[in-house]
Amino acid sequence: MRVESLRAWLAALLLWIACGGAAVAQVPVEGFEIGLSTNEITVGTNFGGSRLVVFGALDNADLRVLRQGRYDIVVVLEGPRRNVVVRQRDRVFGIWINRGSEQFDALPLSYALAASRPLRDIAPASVLRQLNIGARNEVLRAQRSTDNTQAEADDYAQAMLRLKTQSNLYMESFGTIEFVSQTLFRASLVLSSDLPVGRHTVRAYLFKEGQFLRERSEELWVRKTGIENDISVFAASNGALYGLMAVLLAVATGWFGRVLFRRD
Repeated sequence: MRVESLRAWLAALLLWIACGGAAVAQVPVEGFEIGLSTNEITVGTNFGGSRLVVFGALDNADLRVLRQGRYDIVVVLEGPRRNVVVRQRDRVFGIWINRGSEQFDALPLSYALAASRPLRDIAPASVLRQLNIGARNEVLRAQRSTDNTQAEADDYAQAMLRLKTQSNLYMESFGTIEFVSQTLFRASLVLSSDLPVGRHTVRAYLFKEGQFLRERSEELWVRKTGIENDISVFAASNGALYGLMAVLLAVATGWFGRVLFRRD
């Protein structure tokens, strides 16, 4: 009987340990969800830029961390990715010539970022590089240096970043994510008037006390509308005919201009 009692006691102990382990495994962890104010933006001849609002909600948030304001959010809108080449041009004997070039593979044509704080205050630089957060990190990720020295490669990266920033295609803003309650937040991203057409990706990152926790993503489509869209669709589906019509239009325009402005 004592042996049976001992076996029953051991079985109960093992069951208690198993249940306790399961309870620990089922402890909820922080997460979040996001949604967009729109999943499609139409671009016409009068498009002058726009704004995209990203809404989000924290799940299973730690109340202590919430009170201390140690949750951070970074929201990024990445445009379609393309291979891009930046060239160095110098003037020789009055003529501009290409002296060198650098290729960037799968570089976002546009990049907009909003963050709850400056990136350096959110996470270490190594973590930001690993996650490709920040316009500079995105440019460096895409850079394909081969024959250039490190100094030349840095110059090309700076030139690419400068060109994108000057054209308002790369934008960053900090302290612009608003917490409308303890767990609900809202981010507003400024969209350039030269927003590229195609599939864009919205990425949101959740950090807790400097540690990366979760990432969420959504798709955003930018499409042409009106006569621009009709011409684009026609050119894509009837390339040869579109080219012939363009040549005929150029000839007709030149002939009409000659007739209109001739002096005899």
